[in-house]
Amino acid sequence: MTDAQPVTRPPAGRTEARNRAASRSWIVIAEQELRDLWLSGRGLALMVAYTAVLSGSTYLVAINQDLNFVEQREAVGLTLKVAVVVGGLLVVLAAADSISGERERGTLESLLLTPTPRRAFVVGKGLSALSLWVAAYALGLPYVWWLGRDVDTFGVASASGLVVGTMLALLLIGIGLLVSMFSNSNLLSLSISFFVLLALVAPHQLPTDAVRGWAGELLLRLDPFTGGLTYLDKVIINERGYTADLDLLLVPLLVALAVCALGVLLAGRLTLLPRGRS
Repeated sequence: MTDAQPVTRPPAGRTEARNRAASRSWIVIAEQELRDLWLSGRGLALMVAYTAVLSGSTYLVAINQDLNFVEQREAVGLTLKVAVVVGGLLVVLAAADSISGERERGTLESLLLTPTPRRAFVVGKGLSALSLWVAAYALGLPYVWWLGRDVDTFGVASASGLVVGTMLALLLIGIGLLVSMFSNSNLLSLSISFFVLLALVAPHQLPTDAVRGWAGELLLRLDPFTGGLTYLDKVIINERGYTADLDLLLVPLLVALAVCALGVLLAGRLTLLPRGRS
């Protein structure tokens, strides 16, 4: 009868160091993704296109020389909403490309073989996409200030725009990542994410008569983009204060947190999809 072989365990210090490295791996991934996005010029090109759109919308608003105070507030609100929606478009397209793009380029397999946790990989990709919203918000501030310089709306508009835009950006990042995880085709991932954004924005564009009654009110309350953009109207145009309509932000906040949490949760199952599956 032979003696049992002793179980060899790694030193406690080595295990702790390995755990610390794993817990910080999302920072490494985020730094790498940020370098790839901005140093490659892709981020700059997207910001140039964003600035062109924002400049065009601001010019169309500003050519009316007969604006009174209320109309100026409406101009600020419109410009800020354009910044939020177009910034969201950049964010969701970047998130939608993050995984399906790697899969289509044949680089996802090598990334999955590294010791980096897959959740850290997805979180790093998401933070890189979020940087586009941060840049878009910063570029939009001069336009908001210029349009509202005579009605003292800059502080209110900049603060509310940051809160609403960040929540909606996180929501779109979660959507883009989820779609990208399960899309074998990058074109399919981008297309689905784009149409989801259109579907979320569309209810806010409906005429007032089309959303009257309990059904219309329910639709406006349940749609995250409608809630967020309506909150901006209430705060900037109607001057109702930050806290008067906070209930409008409840759905955007809860949905954004739920979608992002689901994306991180499912990231642990991230795999290479079989060929031909989308």
